[in-house]
Amino acid sequence: MAKRLGFGCMRLPLLDKDDQTSFDTEALNKLVDTFLERGFTYFDTAYTYHGFKSEEAVREALVKRHDRDEFTLATKLPPRMLKAVEDQDRIFNEQLENCGVEFFDYYLLHNIGVSAYEQACKFDTFGFALKKKEEGKIKNLGISFHDTPELLDEILTAHPELDFVQLQINYIDWENPGIQSKRCYEVARKHNKPIVVMEPCKGGNLASVPEKAEELMKAYNPELSIASWAIRFAASQEGVMMVLSGMNTMEQILDNTSYMADFEPLNEEEYRTISQVIDIINKDTAIPCTTCRYCEAGCPENIAIPDYFALYNSAKRAVTDNISSQFVYYLNLTSNHGKASDCIDCKQCEKSCPQHLKITEYLKDVSAEFEAGPGLPTK
Repeated sequence: MAKRLGFGCMRLPLLDKDDQTSFDTEALNKLVDTFLERGFTYFDTAYTYHGFKSEEAVREALVKRHDRDEFTLATKLPPRMLKAVEDQDRIFNEQLENCGVEFFDYYLLHNIGVSAYEQACKFDTFGFALKKKEEGKIKNLGISFHDTPELLDEILTAHPELDFVQLQINYIDWENPGIQSKRCYEVARKHNKPIVVMEPCKGGNLASVPEKAEELMKAYNPELSIASWAIRFAASQEGVMMVLSGMNTMEQILDNTSYMADFEPLNEEEYRTISQVIDIINKDTAIPCTTCRYCEAGCPENIAIPDYFALYNSAKRAVTDNISSQFVYYLNLTSNHGKASDCIDCKQCEKSCPQHLKITEYLKDVSAEFEAGPGLPTK
């Protein structure tokens, strides 16, 4: 049985954190090599990741440097971007070239929700992908899904040809009424679809938890990393064939591969600990953003939405009321991005947010936190 840890390529190591295409090639090569050396083979990228350059980075670090039978590769087609039927062939051929491969082991229709599904139906994207599978250019066809369990049930009923489904599953979203991880998982199980898990650590939020939560976890087992609890929670669910982790440091690679090499599901005591951790985190996190950056692309004011949300969360956890380092970072970001208060309430960001966050409302909170005092330049 294949090891159930996949290398997510949405958060690759960068030389400049403000430039999503400034890949640290040397570091990435080492991460890829180590991952493979440890017996893991699954890599997951997408057409849009890292400013449309993630696939090329994967080609350089993985495909050009390793035999094709050493790895399995997944990528995704974004239905939201389609303007005409011809776009599908154009993008698919671009992806083959970007990745430097002749076929994809796993191919997904990306970020499926109500509007993306409408686009996919309009252009018969399911039919297009099925033809590519018949041609041998796709081995396994699936969707990555961010919406209600009712819509997932509708899609899987209409499209039994799908081989698998990719879902956001983590312990903080398991019972979350906005994400409904558990109910979506149950729908996938009802349709007997193997599940690939994305966001097991919720964009890194579950790799660094509040101090009280960390104390509980370390009291149970001081050797286990905080992130391991989240990844093992996802991998412990029946029917999960792969758990993706966006690993961009050697420390993360070594840690994740250590406990996933001979995976052991969570026991009852560990589940009880996680239940307590959930209560602590829910009281501590102001904005549950995963920093996927889907919201940024269409923002007419060039607002650094996920960065501002991360600073806001940090500020709310701060133990002092003095001028914070988060405020300084905010000032720096506003020098070449729109301020939170520049939001024109067009809600483009909310349409593309997989977490269904009320982004425009949260931006008002960010503005109140960082723009109330003196020192912020006017536009």
